[in-house]
Amino acid sequence: MSSPYLCPKCKTNRTRFHQIKQEAQPVKLDPKSGEIAETYEEAHLDAFHLNYNGPEIRIQCGACGLNESEQAFTAYAKNSPLS
Repeated sequence: MSSPYLCPKCKTNRTRFHQIKQEAQPVKLDPKSGEIAETYEEAHLDAFHLNYNGPEIRIQCGACGLNESEQAFTAYAKNSPLS
């Protein structure tokens, strides 16, 4: 968090946020029960299982609960004057 944030939904919160770290765990589910049938290592996925390519962190506004990418909060802060 080296850039200022501003919530694009409530448009007032510049200080209270949750940083949510995402850790993807590749799994294969049983199609009938939904239980985990197999887990994979990122380096050893099968041919039909793509690597996770989403963001490492997401930000949630501590005032209204909006959950978005970090870029959404930094871009809104950059384009809004500090009042």
